[in-house]
Amino acid sequence: MSSVGQLEEVLALALQLAPKERLQLIEKVAASVERDIEAVSGSPDETWGQKLVRMMDEGGPIEMIHPEIEDATEWVKQIRWDQDERRGLKWDDNQ
Repeated sequence: MSSVGQLEEVLALALQLAPKERLQLIEKVAASVERDIEAVSGSPDETWGQKLVRMMDEGGPIEMIHPEIEDATEWVKQIRWDQDERRGLKWDDNQ
């Protein structure tokens, strides 16, 4: 029997249950899905920040461009200037 056929059969049986029993069934199914999600996403005690740090650590080091520039505004200006230079744009020249 295909999984679709099995699902239809199980659903038909579930709909024959009393309302209280159907609610209990829903709670059990929801709890099992929650456990599966937690197993995939990591420890339930881990905060989203901890998950983010763990995922970044798994990705390895990131190569920075111009790491010597600490000011974010100056860093963006330098990146844009580098891009303009590669494209052959000279904004300061009066052509």
